[in-house]
Amino acid sequence: MTFVDAVGTEHPVAGSDARIVSLVPSVTELICDLGLASQLVGRTGFCIHPREVVRDIPKVGGTKDVKIDRIRELAPTHLVVNIDENTKETVDELATFVPSVVVTHPLAPEDNLDLYRLLGGIFDRPVETERLCDEFSVAYDALTASAPLPTKVLYLIWREPWMTVSRDTYISRTLALAGWETAPASADERYPEIDPAELAGSVERVLLSSEPYRFREKHLAEVEALVPGARVSLIDGEMTSWYGSRAIEGLRYLGAYAGD
Repeated sequence: MTFVDAVGTEHPVAGSDARIVSLVPSVTELICDLGLASQLVGRTGFCIHPREVVRDIPKVGGTKDVKIDRIRELAPTHLVVNIDENTKETVDELATFVPSVVVTHPLAPEDNLDLYRLLGGIFDRPVETERLCDEFSVAYDALTASAPLPTKVLYLIWREPWMTVSRDTYISRTLALAGWETAPASADERYPEIDPAELAGSVERVLLSSEPYRFREKHLAEVEALVPGARVSLIDGEMTSWYGSRAIEGLRYLGAYAGD
């Protein structure tokens, strides 16, 4: 049996001696939740969940500034990467000495089911895989059971310059499950620079994400002045942008947040 990743590469089921390096924070958490922490031999400094587990796993740099030689020393059999988070140049170089490179690319919340089955299949964790799939489906159905009236929102991910998400992103599609339609309606880039003041009067809410820029309470008044009339609040970016097992908690979080 083989499992096909996001770029069409077929991967056979790995043995229990597989050595995994993950360069994707949310996938690192998923690997642990699949019961594979003992086989995880490397992770990025941004892979912070589950904290008590990953703190003992060697770091190999960041998602983009990867320490190639450190990974070589760890001798992984499998490298797990993501199209958006890791550079092709880095992945191509690592592929010269890592036997199996598993590429992920979830584009919508529903893609988490395929992600669970891809990694759970490759690393032979059928029971854990189906448990996560069941939990995700329950959370997804609960969030989408009611059809809230669409609310126009501006979701800010950066300051100086101000940046948001286009509708062609995992974040926007996740927010849409809660009835939130992100502005602008169209954009040339997936993460465009914008002027919040230009959206005054056209959005009902502004959500200030905790990542990648860490918005805080002190930024609320600044944004309220730029977008008068809109409700401005902080939102946990991990709950909207992290796929993998955290997406289950994220869907539950959005249900409670949207109803607040």
